[in-house]
Amino acid sequence: MTGLVLEDVVIDLNGRELLRLSVSIAPGEILTVMGSSGSGKSSLLAFVGGFLGASFSARGTILLNNKQLNHQPPHERHTGILFQDPLLFPHMSVGENLLFAIPSSIRGSNRRELAEEALGQAGLDGFFDRDPATLSGGQKARVALMRVLVSQPRALLLDEPFSKLDAGRRDQIRRFVFDEARRQNLPILLVTHDAADAAAAGGKITDLDQ
Repeated sequence: MTGLVLEDVVIDLNGRELLRLSVSIAPGEILTVMGSSGSGKSSLLAFVGGFLGASFSARGTILLNNKQLNHQPPHERHTGILFQDPLLFPHMSVGENLLFAIPSSIRGSNRRELAEEALGQAGLDGFFDRDPATLSGGQKARVALMRVLVSQPRALLLDEPFSKLDAGRRDQIRRFVFDEARRQNLPILLVTHDAADAAAAGGKITDLDQ
């Protein structure tokens, strides 16, 4: 099937089982995995993305649009990830951050046009040459999302990306992230400890603490 499928995934740390999970996420659907600190939420995303630390062991099958990812290097998995921090490159302008992520198959002036279009979709027209240090937290979060989306991912992984936003901005950014990911018809895997995130996502919920 299309979408993201995790079959009999088990992740261990130093011989201790952290999580055991079998789920499927259709294109445009959000699955929220909840759990307390240390429950293995971020490790699950690392396993899917291909960058699980050497101290962990994992087994199970990862399928994305019917293609097995287990032995693919991270850059060939086409899984975009958003972390708690935007992680924008400070030595690059806002626009250069987006250009960095655009696939090399897109060439010439089309690269700049794609970056400008993405900024416009994020309500950031005219921000191409801005220094990321001058942006608000919400603006940085929007740039980080658009940087992921212009990389043309086939699935979106969200590692508590709203946790460091102030309460007033959190709802707005959550809606923006979910709406943009659904607009691109991506399967979305969100890990969080915040029930409000799960409620806003509006999809299926798996609780690792139960």
